[in-house]
Amino acid sequence: MELKLINEQGQEASRLEVSDLLFGREYNEALIHQVLVAYQANARRGERAQKDRHQVRHTTKKPWRQKGTGRARAGMSSSPIWRGGGRVFPNSPDENFSQKLNRKMYRAGMAAILSQLVRLDRLAVIDGFSVDAPKTKLFANKIKEMGFDSVMVVTDDLSENVFLASRNLPNVLVVEVRHADPVSLVHFPKVLLTKSAVAKFEEMLG
Repeated sequence: MELKLINEQGQEASRLEVSDLLFGREYNEALIHQVLVAYQANARRGERAQKDRHQVRHTTKKPWRQKGTGRARAGMSSSPIWRGGGRVFPNSPDENFSQKLNRKMYRAGMAAILSQLVRLDRLAVIDGFSVDAPKTKLFANKIKEMGFDSVMVVTDDLSENVFLASRNLPNVLVVEVRHADPVSLVHFPKVLLTKSAVAKFEEMLG
């Protein structure tokens, strides 16, 4: 299949022949969902800490006598059913949220995402992307001239000028191919790939 190759004014300049396996794959919502959930789960860190009934501060004295009060039996105030008591299954800081995802499934999911971006006209390809100086204003004007408000730029080789010029823009993300993640690809309304990035994607995911 072919993708349109745009110029620095955002207009179509020519066509680029790409792999059907990467940019023409059928939409698989279940697979894409699994890839996105697994990626976000693997990024989670165990930062929550709760106490069980042996760790909370309490007295071991029996709150009231066993019989004759009309109230339920109680042994100590650390019981999980008491307010201020310990948790039955407390969260620990070393909790592991990671999910296993086969490499073949990940590659297929990324290909399905890229293919859907092509169908929705959210993906564009440019011959190369660079700025003359590490100035945010230059980068912002370049993106605006191409007709993008919020965009993810994926390049094979991220230059220092592009990195420094783009890092202060909240609606722009510039990454190398190896750092392109499925969540960002789905999140940004427009994705701009350089010609070399397309070849790198075909090498990695094809």
